[in-house]
Amino acid sequence: MALKLYLDMVSQPCRAVYMFAKKNNIPFTFKHVSLMKGEHLGEEFGKISITRKVPAMRDGDFCLVESVAIMMYMAQKFNTPDSWYPAGLQQRSRVDEFLSWQHLDLRVFGTKMFWYKNLIPKILGQDVPQDKMDELMEDLNNSLNTVENKFLRDKLFIAGDHITLADLTAITEIIQPVATGLKLFEERPKLRAWHDRVRAAIGAELFDDAHKVLMGLEENAKEVDASKLQFFRPMCLKMIS
Repeated sequence: MALKLYLDMVSQPCRAVYMFAKKNNIPFTFKHVSLMKGEHLGEEFGKISITRKVPAMRDGDFCLVESVAIMMYMAQKFNTPDSWYPAGLQQRSRVDEFLSWQHLDLRVFGTKMFWYKNLIPKILGQDVPQDKMDELMEDLNNSLNTVENKFLRDKLFIAGDHITLADLTAITEIIQPVATGLKLFEERPKLRAWHDRVRAAIGAELFDDAHKVLMGLEENAKEVDASKLQFFRPMCLKMIS
């Protein structure tokens, strides 16, 4: 029986899981859970993920949430190439180091920027105050500096000469604020070169397919009824308070 992956391609961890599964020819059934429609809050999805977050995975009676755990599960179950999550202690530790760091740093600031520029103005009907935008931009730039100067340095990829789960996670997190119009790659040649290597390693067709929903979101958002997004309102108010 094929895995069931519960995904929304607007979500950066969902895109990482999707690309990993597709790149490694892992059989799965794509189950779309629309965040914009609040489907993650529904009773049916709650049986899969008590946290009400995507991505989620079901393998028979076994359910799993959190993108890193899902990719590690797939890597071991389907014996994917060792390069994705190296067996060597030091290389694997480099991957673990990045994955342990990113979710409370890079992910936080990239996700916040996506909300500040794309969603909060639509949901609340007002722009985020400029001082908060400036503060967030500084945090995001500091995070990108860490990616370049601590994790990437002079290597081809985060853990060495081959793409790993760390790169897959990093690229989706950085593209999230890029989708708001920020020229992050153009302003950072080292990051741009790494982006191009990651895209080539995954395959341009798969990479672009995984990101097409996100990159078209601004145009599609014009057709979204803001009144249907009001379940996000308390979270938006908390974010800018």
